[in-house]
Amino acid sequence: MPRQTETNGCSSKVRSDVRLRKNRRGIEVIVLCGGASMDPCPFVRLTVGNLALKVPVASKPTRSVVHPSSSPCFCKIKFKKLPVQTAVVPFTENQFPDGQVPSTAATFHLSKSDLEKLAGKSLFASRPCLKISIYSGRRGSTCGVDSGRLLGKVSVPLVLAGTESRATVFHNGWISVGKDPKGSCAQFHLNVKAEPDPRFVFQFDGEPECSPQVFQIQGNIRQPVFTCKFSFRTGDRTQRSRSLPTESSSSRGWLSSFGSERERPGKERKGWSITVHDLSGSPVAAASMVTPFVASPGSDRVSRSNPGSWLILRPGDGTWKPWGRLEAWRERGGSDGLGYRFELMPDTNGGMSAAGIVLAESALNTNKGGKFVIDLGGSSTGRSTPVNSTSPACSPRSSGDYGYGLWPYCVYRGFVMGASIEGEGKCSKPRVEVSVQHVNCTEDAAAFVALAAAIDLSMDACRLFSQRLRKELCQPLDFLA
Repeated sequence: MPRQTETNGCSSKVRSDVRLRKNRRGIEVIVLCGGASMDPCPFVRLTVGNLALKVPVASKPTRSVVHPSSSPCFCKIKFKKLPVQTAVVPFTENQFPDGQVPSTAATFHLSKSDLEKLAGKSLFASRPCLKISIYSGRRGSTCGVDSGRLLGKVSVPLVLAGTESRATVFHNGWISVGKDPKGSCAQFHLNVKAEPDPRFVFQFDGEPECSPQVFQIQGNIRQPVFTCKFSFRTGDRTQRSRSLPTESSSSRGWLSSFGSERERPGKERKGWSITVHDLSGSPVAAASMVTPFVASPGSDRVSRSNPGSWLILRPGDGTWKPWGRLEAWRERGGSDGLGYRFELMPDTNGGMSAAGIVLAESALNTNKGGKFVIDLGGSSTGRSTPVNSTSPACSPRSSGDYGYGLWPYCVYRGFVMGASIEGEGKCSKPRVEVSVQHVNCTEDAAAFVALAAAIDLSMDACRLFSQRLRKELCQPLDFLA
């Protein structure tokens, strides 16, 4: 049973709405019931973009001069101990055009603790630097050795103090790369900037299948904001908490329509659902397994060609409405990861539509876990599909097309959310980060919390069927008296 918590004088009979207002610094904050407020956690978004390479014209080829060729160029971008990111570098013969659409090649996310560690370095230590290595040839490696030829390296020193409250451009223009005996050199164009990216941070107090509380984290403060209820849906009968509204016949109809009607073998995991409630007990979001996780024929794993799926639901007009769809499967090969695809569902006012906008498609390591990320501002850490910001929106089902402009309400930009997920067999208490710009009400935050629970539960749903699950995932809950 979820615990009914009293916070700031709010009893379980009072709806604990989460609203937004601006504080004295102009940063939006969560306002809980009773008027108490909590600032979001400060984050900084460090981006590298507008890459281009301009080469000198030489009458005779020399090894020290970069020559244009048909072979592509790419670069590796590194900052401290964060994962190295790779990006293509286009050639140009002219100055970088002022009117060109800005492009993002790499993005690094820095929390307040990251900034404090950098600021706490010795005065005698050098400034933190962004390091970029530029290569010619194709990306990849052969026998562990990079296949590209190193053309040169550039380094941009960074002063990150104060960037959590104001945007700072560290470099925007050309940098010389290498020299030949006559002094000519290649020119590398880039833009490096840091800007505030405040986020609300939520932490599950237990594993999602154990019906935990969810806290909002701000520094050392832990404020309960949600409770979760895990339950089973079996056929037309649903085992659930009394606080979940009864589904209407129409909602049951479209809910089942998202599931699979095919014949299913004996190996399957089905009927899981988790409902997110506010502190008054009102349901504000849910994740429901609509397509069972089924072992592919002749194996004990969920395959990519036959994934299980969840619907992420939000309340509206007295019933549940689909907001997003999450598919998950077990990847084959050496990585043996949890593959996933998340797409945003169109608002069809009760109608049915199979088309959606893919916001994230990647994989998590089933042994070590990882971070589920929706980031629509460029490549993140290699865990989320990067966005080509100059690509037109034509194909909603394409993994590289995020449908900008397809729907009037599709306003997701930049970092949207991230959830830390543990690997198989480990106690997982997901930590969820949501950008302030994408939270306007309780249901907004709760939808991302439900999505994080669904991806965490998918780690169990996609376990090999030769392995047993914990009892909370195998035994139905007792009906509440």
